[in-house]
Amino acid sequence: MCRLVSEAASRGEQDIIGDARRIAGEPEDSTYIPSDPKEFCSRVFHTCYMGTSNSSADTRGRAKELAQAIGSYHVDLNMDTVVSAVQTLFSTVTGLRPRFKVHGGSSAENLALQNIQARLRMVLAYMFAQLLPWVRGRAGGLLVLGSANVDESLRGYLTKYDCSSADINPIGGISKTDLKKFIAYAQTQFELPILEKFLTATPTAELEPITETYVQADEADMGMTYDELSIFGRLRKVEKCGPYSMFSKLVNEWGSMLSPLQIASKVKLFFYEYARNRHKMTTLTPSYHAESYSPDDNR
Repeated sequence: MCRLVSEAASRGEQDIIGDARRIAGEPEDSTYIPSDPKEFCSRVFHTCYMGTSNSSADTRGRAKELAQAIGSYHVDLNMDTVVSAVQTLFSTVTGLRPRFKVHGGSSAENLALQNIQARLRMVLAYMFAQLLPWVRGRAGGLLVLGSANVDESLRGYLTKYDCSSADINPIGGISKTDLKKFIAYAQTQFELPILEKFLTATPTAELEPITETYVQADEADMGMTYDELSIFGRLRKVEKCGPYSMFSKLVNEWGSMLSPLQIASKVKLFFYEYARNRHKMTTLTPSYHAESYSPDDNR
């Protein structure tokens, strides 16, 4: 967007220049011209890495490098004190201290501790969106952008009211497979070599402790790959498949790689998770819809 604004400004398009000045918080008599996309980005786009003790140095470093490459105003913080405060409150009330599974906790404890981190990120995102302009001596507030893609939404692989909850979600109508294709395009088209690290990184929520023998991974948690999930989503929405018709189509497509029992198991798992997570779909952030496979309840 910043590149398009800069190109329009270089052509002297006054409507675009006027809108850019207004969005950037310039006074009415300003002569500011958004000629540099990175400089304009630093005025209007804010990024925030909200790390915990479960976050890796790799993801933190990638976030910082990408922010520098595009020119966003970047905040890097640790929110362990906030997470710890919520856990302490729960322990004070109940007399019990939940533990992660790798530390001997139950599945319920493990999931609850992950959800605490995810939901606090939404709270912090809105706080920083409201106050970062004030911090920078500017008026107004910011829109919060969501980060859940179609596949995660269909599968229900997200925490209700986490960072998927926002004002608008630019990628909410795009599958992970197509999103990776766009990132690969942007890597060369916009000269952003840092994006290569995002393409090759293992997708992970980083909500559980990293140990010598365990690193959380999205596809392992979901029980299916993102490529498989994209296919399930297209068959469900575009071709209107139910469990049996989806199984029948996939037996023909995957029959050389998987047995009918394996295919049936994957289809059953998808529809089980799809059905039990429908409540999440009705609360998803409004998205930009560019494909026919978009979730029907993602308003």
